[in-house]
Amino acid sequence: MIPITINDKQTKVPEDLSVLEAVREQGIYIPTLCYHEALEPAGSCRLCIVEVEERGRVRTAASCVTPLTPNMIIRTDTEKILKIRRILLELLMARCPGLKVLEQMAAQMGVKKVRFAQEDDDCFLCGQCVRACSEIVGVSAIGFSDRGVNNKIGAPFLKASNVCISCGTCTTICPAGTFHLERVDNLVSLHRYSNEYHQEKCRVCGDHFVV
Repeated sequence: MIPITINDKQTKVPEDLSVLEAVREQGIYIPTLCYHEALEPAGSCRLCIVEVEERGRVRTAASCVTPLTPNMIIRTDTEKILKIRRILLELLMARCPGLKVLEQMAAQMGVKKVRFAQEDDDCFLCGQCVRACSEIVGVSAIGFSDRGVNNKIGAPFLKASNVCISCGTCTTICPAGTFHLERVDNLVSLHRYSNEYHQEKCRVCGDHFVV
């Protein structure tokens, strides 16, 4: 156990926790989109940003990828931090208007309008599906492609993956609820692309698999 201070309250927590885990253990809300307990943290959405102070030096950091140090001072609710989170959420809402998970966060964080030009996307690139496919399923059937504003998630070369086992982990873990495997008459068009693969039913467990 190591001593830390969270929002002016001193406490002791296990040393192997991240800042996010330590803060949530104290019952303090920190928004996240890319974080999932079953996956390695990525720090990509940046919504979990906090202010940390170590040896008199203050900096902002993504709490999910920041390890604890003894006597660390953590501030989760300063005006600067709350303003950064609200701007980040506005940008995400501009990219993906109408997503329920973002609207719920907006209500909780006090974001009442979006000041940026709206796009028409349903993926905010949290990467949970990509990491789940790699870390949990172990096949890496999907990944990121292109860069910058053209960055997107899908199977390599926009073709149906030949390693995808159609387990649905990517669709289950997607916090936006917008990643789907299209199924039509026992055929599956993987990752919303046109290539189709035949599915058969396992005679032992009853689950379907792609052949």
